[in-house]
Amino acid sequence: MCTLTAPPRRPDDGAAGPRRGDRARFEHSASEAPYRDCTPNLFVPPTVREWSMDLGLAGKVVLITGGSGSIGAHLARAFAAEGASVAITYHRNEDGARQVADDVRRLGGRAITVRYDLTDRACIRAAFDTVAAEWGGVDVLVVNASAIPGTKVEPVAFEDVPVEEWQPSLRADVEGSFHTVQAALPWMKKQGWGRIVFVSANIVQRGATGDEAFVASKMALHGLSRTLATELAPEGILVNVVAPGPTVTRGFLARVPEEFQRQLDGKSPEEVKRILNKGKSAGHISSPGDVAGLVLYFASAVNGNVTGSVVHVAGGK
Repeated sequence: MCTLTAPPRRPDDGAAGPRRGDRARFEHSASEAPYRDCTPNLFVPPTVREWSMDLGLAGKVVLITGGSGSIGAHLARAFAAEGASVAITYHRNEDGARQVADDVRRLGGRAITVRYDLTDRACIRAAFDTVAAEWGGVDVLVVNASAIPGTKVEPVAFEDVPVEEWQPSLRADVEGSFHTVQAALPWMKKQGWGRIVFVSANIVQRGATGDEAFVASKMALHGLSRTLATELAPEGILVNVVAPGPTVTRGFLARVPEEFQRQLDGKSPEEVKRILNKGKSAGHISSPGDVAGLVLYFASAVNGNVTGSVVHVAGGK
C-alpha cells in the first residue's frame, strides 16, 4: 500500500493536503506497484524514499511535458512527494494524464492536466498561461515529451530516408523544446531562479540504425542545454540533461522476448530491473524511479551550481 502523510495542520488551515512549503511523504510497502500481464501499473506512486534532506521543492511549480508516459508519471509523483505543484501535460493520452493527476490529488498533492502539442507554438504558450493562472508561474521545467522513435524492421539506407520520416522528430524535439523553453523563461527570469531539465536518451552516445532523426534531435538538445546553461547562469537558472538508457516502461516491456515476459508478470519496476540485470557486472536496465531521482536533484534547490551537464542513467553502459 502507499500512503501520503503531511506535517500536522494548524487549526486555521484551509483545504486538505500539504500546505505551500510542506513536504509530503510517500510511504511504500515492498509489494507495491505490481505489474499485471507484464504491463507496468504506471499509476501507482513510484518508490520514493523519504529524503534525508530538504530538496527545496516545496511550494515550487513544476511543468512536465509528456507527464502521462511511464517516466513522466513517476516524475509527477516524485515532485508531488516533495511538496511541489505539478502540471502534467499530454498530447493524446488525456485519460492517462488525468489518472496521474487524480492519484496525486488523492494522496494530498496538487496537480492539473494541460494539453500540450510540441509542434504548436500557440498551444505551448496557452499551456504556460494556464499554469500561471492556476499557480502564478513556473519554477521548474522538465522537457520529457518526445517524438516516438520508430526503428525500422528493414533499415533503409540513409540516402533513401524520406523527409517525412525526418521532420517529426526535429519539429517535436528541437523546435518544440525551443518554443517550450522560450515560454518558461519569462517566469524564471522574473523571480531570478529556475531549473530546466531535458530528458534525452543514452542511445545518442552510440547511434542507432533506423533512428537517425531521433538520435540527431536528442543530441541537438545536448547542445541547446549547454548553450542555455552558459547564457542563463547569471539569471539563477540552471539547465541540465538526463539521458536514460534502457528503462522499465511500457514500450520497453513490449520489446522483451515472450519467454522473459512470463517471468516478469506481477513484478514491480524495481523487481523487473533486478531480474533483467541478474548476472551482469554492471546492470544497465533502469527503473523510472532511477531517472526520477536524478531529475529531482537537478531540479532542486540542493543543486546550487551544476549546470550544462549531461548525465547518463544507464548502469555504467
